[in-house]
Amino acid sequence: MLRRYSPENVKNEIIKLSDLIVDSTSYKVIYNGEEIKMPPKEFELLYYLANNRNKVFTRDQLLREVWGYDYPGDSRTVDVHIKRLREKLNGGEQWEIETVWGVGYKFEVK
Repeated sequence: MLRRYSPENVKNEIIKLSDLIVDSTSYKVIYNGEEIKMPPKEFELLYYLANNRNKVFTRDQLLREVWGYDYPGDSRTVDVHIKRLREKLNGGEQWEIETVWGVGYKFEVK
């Protein structure tokens, strides 16, 4: 594993929208100029959705990608985390976390 690691392979990903900054290197979220504290899984879910904007993901896809294949939990875990993200981030001028009924969720950028 250490052979595959190199500083060049580490992405310095910062996602910037009009009122939202998601910084994966420091696990920081800035919304309307204010830092929003959130647990790691909430952050990882937000980052994954924002990094794959306008793509729809099922709950099972999000569980696999964010929580990992061996996560023993239920797909409703995603719903709870989405609810918490929406409480902290009310949506912006150019984006929102949207529910696609019968399918899953997407980070919609207008």
